[in-house]
Amino acid sequence: MNKRVNTSCFYILLIAAPALCQAGPHAPAAGQPGSTAVGMNDPRLVAWATGWQDYSVGTGCIETWQTPAKALGNASGAIEDIVCLGNGGRITLSFDQPIIDGSDWDFAVFENGITDDFLELAYVEVSSNGIDFFRFPNDSLTADPVDGFGSIDPTNIDGFGGKYRREYGTPFDLGQLSDVSPLLDVNNVRFVRIVDIIGDGSYFDTSGDAIYDPHPTAGSGGFDLEAVGVMRVIPEPGGFVLCVSAAASLLICSRRRNRRGRN
Repeated sequence: MNKRVNTSCFYILLIAAPALCQAGPHAPAAGQPGSTAVGMNDPRLVAWATGWQDYSVGTGCIETWQTPAKALGNASGAIEDIVCLGNGGRITLSFDQPIIDGSDWDFAVFENGITDDFLELAYVEVSSNGIDFFRFPNDSLTADPVDGFGSIDPTNIDGFGGKYRREYGTPFDLGQLSDVSPLLDVNNVRFVRIVDIIGDGSYFDTSGDAIYDPHPTAGSGGFDLEAVGVMRVIPEPGGFVLCVSAAASLLICSRRRNRRGRN
C-alpha cells in the first residue's frame, strides 16, 4: 500500500515539475517552450553594433575586461569576448544602419552568463539623437537578496538585458516605446545604452520593486556585454539609389533601342 502511494506521489511530482520550476509569469530560460531567447546565429539578426561611446566602468571590474570594442560586431559565445560594465557602469552603442520598429522583436542584447540562472541584469535604453534616452519597461519579482554566487529564476524577470545565458540574446520591441516621447523616433533608433544594475535592492523596476541579482561580484563585476544584434534596420540609402539608377539606365537603353527600331 505504501509502495503504491509513494509511486503515485512520484508521478504527481513528475507531472508538476515544470510548473514548480517555472515560478514566475515571464518567459523561461533558453531552449524551453515559450522562451523568447534569440540564438546568436538566428537568421533574423541582420546587423550588429558598429561603434561605442560614453563607456563609464563601475566598481569591481579589472582592466583586463575594460575593452569596449569587444561589444562590437556579432556575438561569438566566447566567455571572454565581452566588455565589463562593472557594478553601476554603462556604455552606449551606435549603429551604421538605424534600428526600426517592426511587427515583432527589433534587437537583442547578449550577455555571457554561463548558466540559465546565474544572471547579471542591466537596464536597456534607446535614443534617436544620442542625448535623450528612454528605458524599456521592466519587471523583477525576485523577492530576496541573492549572494554573489547565487541564482535567479528567469521567469521572475522581464525587460532587462541579461535574462538569458551566453549564446542567447534578450530581445526588445521598440513598439513598447512608441508613445513615450516625440524625442524618440522608433523608426530611427541610432543608439542603445546598457546600464548595469547593482543587485543589492538599491535599484528598482518600472513598478518600484527592488531588483536583486548576484551581489557582490568582482573581477568582472556587473553586466558583461558581448553584443547587440539587430533584426530591423533602415535599408542603406546607397543600395536604394543604386537600384533606382540601374532601373533608370535600363529604361533609357530600352527607349533608345525602340527609337533605333523605328528608324
